[in-house]
Amino acid sequence: MSPVLAGVLQLLALVVALGLAYRPLGDYMAGVYSSKKHLRVEKWIYKVIGADPDTEMRWPAYLRGVLAFSAVSVLFLYLLQRLQGSLPGSLGFSSIDPDQAFNTAASFVTNTNWQSYYGEQAMGHVVQTGGLAVQNFVSASVGIAVAVALVRGFARSRTGELGNFWSDLVRGTIRILLPIAVIAALALVACGAIQNFAGIHGVGQFMGGSQQWNGGAVASQEAIKELGTNGGGYFNANAAHPFENPNGLSNLLEIFLILVIPFSLTRTFGRMVGSLKQGYAILAAMGIIWLGFTALMMWTEFAHHGPAFDIAGGAMEGKETRFGVGGSSIFAVATTLTSTGAVNSFHSSFTGLGGGITMLGMQLGEIAPGGTGSGLYGMLIMAIIAVFIAGLMVGRTPEYLGKKIGTREIKLAACYILITPALVLCFTAAAMALPTPVHSMTNSGAHGFSEILYAYTSAANNNGSAFAGLNADTQWFNTTIGLAMLLGRFLPMVFVLALAGSLAEQRPVPATVGTLGTHKPLFSGLLVGTIMIVAGLTYFPALALGPLAEGLAS
Repeated sequence: MSPVLAGVLQLLALVVALGLAYRPLGDYMAGVYSSKKHLRVEKWIYKVIGADPDTEMRWPAYLRGVLAFSAVSVLFLYLLQRLQGSLPGSLGFSSIDPDQAFNTAASFVTNTNWQSYYGEQAMGHVVQTGGLAVQNFVSASVGIAVAVALVRGFARSRTGELGNFWSDLVRGTIRILLPIAVIAALALVACGAIQNFAGIHGVGQFMGGSQQWNGGAVASQEAIKELGTNGGGYFNANAAHPFENPNGLSNLLEIFLILVIPFSLTRTFGRMVGSLKQGYAILAAMGIIWLGFTALMMWTEFAHHGPAFDIAGGAMEGKETRFGVGGSSIFAVATTLTSTGAVNSFHSSFTGLGGGITMLGMQLGEIAPGGTGSGLYGMLIMAIIAVFIAGLMVGRTPEYLGKKIGTREIKLAACYILITPALVLCFTAAAMALPTPVHSMTNSGAHGFSEILYAYTSAANNNGSAFAGLNADTQWFNTTIGLAMLLGRFLPMVFVLALAGSLAEQRPVPATVGTLGTHKPLFSGLLVGTIMIVAGLTYFPALALGPLAEGLAS
């Protein structure tokens, strides 16, 4: 079988699996967040944290819950790393330095999972399972909760109440993420991923020297890292490591886990607003971008430019032979169009245009399908922008799902789409202008610039993957990337929840003959065009200096 055919068949199998899961999972999640009943274990949790799950919150109270929970999580994870040397199960590893502990705490709490350390050489079992894995669950649940709050803003009228954050957080973790992650972990163990609490042990001689590995609860952490679009790997090689991703079947399973909740949330959205067609329109826009990026990535990486590529069957540098060009290309697009950041290949070794595709995927706002929750609310913000543009073209006040998009709403949406690019470009400019940060670049010229642009794009968009050519374990990068992750996560949430509150207070507007049909293919096309134009106008100059210059020169 040719490598190209193998890649196409993998893509088709993935599409079929996602299609089979779309309806039952989307409907189930809608039921979870619409139910008035509480499970017994949930009642225990509410009692411990002192929360009343039946109390409705307006957007400021909902936001305070998000920020308070996240602040406590950052502090807890920071202290856990700083005390690692005194904890049992540390495998003899010392405590983490302050700047790296801050960076890692910010990273995992913001669902970014950027790692400036070697996992198998820095983190013991307690930090990995009691700290990082826990944040993989709750940070993903926070993202879904914020998305559901925005959906309620569209669905409700003449009230500013958006639900209860603590209830949404607990339900997302207990009823959605935990059961699916358990099943996925068992499947990964069956595929060959490891799951133990073994210490460091030697594995014999390798190329004239001894080699050592430490065990760990890898399969369970791998399952939630992909399902929650987190991305932090137990080992430095991440999903390219055979303990995390043993074979082609586990590779497809992990890609499926990355995509299944973000895509299925569009049906949850349609079910909660009372129109499945609205969910299908958002799904269509996400699907078009994802399939288009995947096809373009496979074309760039399979393109043959000489005998070496002919023999290898494509650009194999930096890719695992277990997965090949097809499996690596699909994974790379899935992980950068979501906020996952897991990698089964090294994006720095992709072709110039291939590396640019991974970067552009994040720069779209990671909304196709995006992260757990963050992809849906990001796409709904872009839908509001698209409706506003359509309204300007025909001279009508824009409406979306029966809600008028007025001055307040469009200002909040505009702030949302501007904050992340501002963080990316300002931090990148500062790093390139100052004398010290550029010393961390392994390469000079366009590729070196791409390393730094990729790092801040990944951080501010809460992705977490890296170009693998940048030494980011410095005080400058640990601090600035940590700040980019925190600001890139929580500032947009402020605007999302404020927008949700504003929409929930409105009276519904009846549809007329002049109302734009936002459930039709025309709107899906307009939405895709708006996304590409906004991203292109924002990032094209920076991309021209980096991956485009490198790709055209090769």
